[in-house]
Amino acid sequence: MYNAIELNFLEPIYLKPNINEYGIEEEISVEEVQNKIEQNQDIKLIVITSPTYEGVISNIKEITRIAHKYSIPVLVDEAHGAHLNFDENLKQHEALNSGADIVIQSLHKTLPALTQTAIMHINGELVSENKIETQLAIFETSSPSYILMSSIQECLNILENQGKELFEKYSKNLKKFYDDTKNLGKLKILGNIVAENLPYDKGKIVVITKNTNITGKELAEVLRKKYKIEVEMSSINYIIAMTSICDSEENFERLITALKEIDREIAFQDNKKTKYIFEIPNKAKGINEAIFSESSKVINIKEAKGKISKEYVWVYPPGVPLITPGEIFDEAVIDKLLEFEASNIEVRTSSGNFPNIIVTD
Repeated sequence: MYNAIELNFLEPIYLKPNINEYGIEEEISVEEVQNKIEQNQDIKLIVITSPTYEGVISNIKEITRIAHKYSIPVLVDEAHGAHLNFDENLKQHEALNSGADIVIQSLHKTLPALTQTAIMHINGELVSENKIETQLAIFETSSPSYILMSSIQECLNILENQGKELFEKYSKNLKKFYDDTKNLGKLKILGNIVAENLPYDKGKIVVITKNTNITGKELAEVLRKKYKIEVEMSSINYIIAMTSICDSEENFERLITALKEIDREIAFQDNKKTKYIFEIPNKAKGINEAIFSESSKVINIKEAKGKISKEYVWVYPPGVPLITPGEIFDEAVIDKLLEFEASNIEVRTSSGNFPNIIVTD
């Protein structure tokens, strides 16, 4: 998205989700979309990530309905939702079924396909298929991988011929996992505490360590070293374990056993000092203006308060910038970055030199 912003000299307008008590972003509200459209009459495209990395699903149907009233197309990054249409409980929330104009799905994240396999769906009349084909010819290779293309075809064959059976088994495995982890004493499983009326992909197993004496990063290390279980990502207060139809019943049992043992061994600890209110930093310049500015200086992050960033700063995964070029470092951003660093969570920058930062005047 930021590459597109730079190439086309665009101005991003951010949709802000709520952040729950565990530091996990919730869905994009329909009201937030409505308000942003009314406040910015020249919006050309709405981009929503649904499901999120943590499995949170936004109301794409209502968001699309509102956007289409203003003839604004909706693009949904459904990288983590290629499987939704095969889940009887979630298919109604799948972006294509909800009327989105462009939907991009990564087959390799939640379905049996090789890495780098993805599909773009074009839906409705607000998007020109010819224009998209022209841009793909510019930005994609002219030498496609037939290995990856055959992987996509095989994935579709599996879904067509075995999909119903595989997803029924997968659903049973997930249900058993959540039932067996309901009574954990200290660790919490997001899927067990999320509101019943909110659509949520329980295939994303989010284990919360807040108010215990271990961080998400430390929990991931224990799972890796002691139980030979590798999770998808780890943050300060939680981990994400990715699951799919490829996971066996034995895999789920191993995770259940590991979490129960760890839960018995850890202790409660008050972590109230962690703050989850995070405002988008104030902007002094546009992204391109900051990037191409002749002024440039390298400083330590602890000296950055009030300075204008000349680069992106993010934590990966998931790779969403905490600050972008042209935004001003404030105390909240600096504190959050230092908190990540202190928790041994890697902070990355465009120049790759954190805790040093490139700033501009």
